[in-house]
Amino acid sequence: MTLEGKVWRYGDNIDTDVIIPARYLNSFDPKELATHCMVDIDETFAGNVKAGDIMVGGHNFGCGSSREHAPIAIKASGIPVVIAASFARIFYRNAINVGLPALEIGDDVEKIKAGDILSIDLDTGKIVDKTTGDTFQAPPLPGFIQDIAKAGGLINYVKESK
Repeated sequence: MTLEGKVWRYGDNIDTDVIIPARYLNSFDPKELATHCMVDIDETFAGNVKAGDIMVGGHNFGCGSSREHAPIAIKASGIPVVIAASFARIFYRNAINVGLPALEIGDDVEKIKAGDILSIDLDTGKIVDKTTGDTFQAPPLPGFIQDIAKAGGLINYVKESK
């Protein structure tokens, strides 16, 4: 599966409280969570993100609490994939569980800027920055994780597998 979109760029140690602040956790509605996604560090995100845009972070993206609300809010915002130098392990697992692919590319992430247009081949892990011409390689997601993402999350994957 190939994705293409505009980059929303964030730095290191973006924690789950920044992705979706705790004061908005009284809702489990993904669309409602999306309206508050990134609000404390980027007031423009929720109102301007377009379906297919790509979120890019630095090191330790998704650190903090283990809440699934964070990847749910990102996915419900229309973001189909998150790329980072590295992810907090619990965020990575939660992202997979909700069907949000997460790709790690290490320090190469520093070459990607806000507004760049990326093309991502989820099958191979190849990322092309169409703005600069740079190419990056993430470890490709294993087939079953790609299947979970295609199904829209682990629960849907399990239901479809029966």
